[in-house]
Amino acid sequence: MINRFVLTIALAFFAASAFAQKTNKTVFVIADGIPADVIELLDLPNIKKIIADGSYTRMHVGGDVNAYNQTPTISAVGYNSLLTGTWVNKHNVPDNDIKAPNYNYQNIFRLIRAQYPGKKTAIFSSWEDNRTKLLGYHLPNAGNLNVDDHYDGYELDTVNFKHDAAHDYMHRIDEKVVSEASATIKKNGPDLSWVYLEYTDDMGHMHGDSPEFYDGVKKLDVQMGKLYEAIQYRKAHFNENWLLVITTDHGRDEKTGRGHGGQSPRQRSTWMVTNYRPLNAYAERYHPAIVDIMPTVARFMNITIPMDVKREVDGTPLIGKVSVAEPAAILVQGNLDITWKAVDPDGKVKIWVAKTNNFKTGSPDEYQLMGEVPVKDQHAFISVKDSPSDFYKIVLEAPYNITNRWVIADAKK
Repeated sequence: MINRFVLTIALAFFAASAFAQKTNKTVFVIADGIPADVIELLDLPNIKKIIADGSYTRMHVGGDVNAYNQTPTISAVGYNSLLTGTWVNKHNVPDNDIKAPNYNYQNIFRLIRAQYPGKKTAIFSSWEDNRTKLLGYHLPNAGNLNVDDHYDGYELDTVNFKHDAAHDYMHRIDEKVVSEASATIKKNGPDLSWVYLEYTDDMGHMHGDSPEFYDGVKKLDVQMGKLYEAIQYRKAHFNENWLLVITTDHGRDEKTGRGHGGQSPRQRSTWMVTNYRPLNAYAERYHPAIVDIMPTVARFMNITIPMDVKREVDGTPLIGKVSVAEPAAILVQGNLDITWKAVDPDGKVKIWVAKTNNFKTGSPDEYQLMGEVPVKDQHAFISVKDSPSDFYKIVLEAPYNITNRWVIADAKK
């Protein structure tokens, strides 16, 4: 009887364990300066393996051309657009100097720490500024953010990584970064990790579209194989789901491939490789952007973004259901003419409007509910004649997501 009882309890325990909910964990990689056409041109077996398990989509950076949110196609600018899900008009990192980031637009590390203080985070990067300036590590105005594991600043170590004219040292730094990331993920399995790799951008600046640049991308592919192997190990030995996202921060110029920073199609052209499938209808039918990655990670990690922050996020999740996308708005004779694309037509969209941008300085905006119309209408005409202003923040709150658009008559706003 005792043995049968023990066996019954053991079987019940193992059954419960088998059906226990898996922990969701994320790694995102920024491989610097690779336009989409190069990823699609080269034979990259490890990246192809990840795509075979998951998905690939073209993306863009740079905000909207000639609009209030147009964003330079520059490295740190792109990183912060990914981290915060916002364009430069909000996060205020217009170049690589990173002089005055606006930490009111919270990054994904801060959001996960606020909701899940016990979850572990990590950053692996050649560039120390990614942690100290962009994430705002231990800065009071960035929420005193802590990162549990950080392996970075190798570009400052000229003893172990002596700088050379060919920038081979940068490849060795990236190798160190990937080695630390793979080992840490395999051993400790941080809940959220950022891996940043620079060598490909160096080769692009030095050689443009060339065998040297292509070789740099192929070296990246080998590194992604090592990282994916560590993730697969965790999946095989622990009760964990893993999201891997690999992307880039900008493309390159069409003429030589050496430059970036402008708004030409190739400089704006980026991509995303992920082991997740399937991506949603928004990702498949519309025009995904780098700002979409943050809300995607938040959704996968079950992070609830506070409403005041969510109203500012410019990105749209690439997984799960989405109601509305690609909002647009103009002011016509005292009326807001608002349009959107109905990705999922179910339900209604609430239209909220504020005339202030107090969020920028850390204060709340006062939103008014101006109307509620079916998502499938894809259009609303809202009178603001009784509330004249040169500036309106419009938030569309639909069943499956929230998106926003600004109308600016006064450029000073």
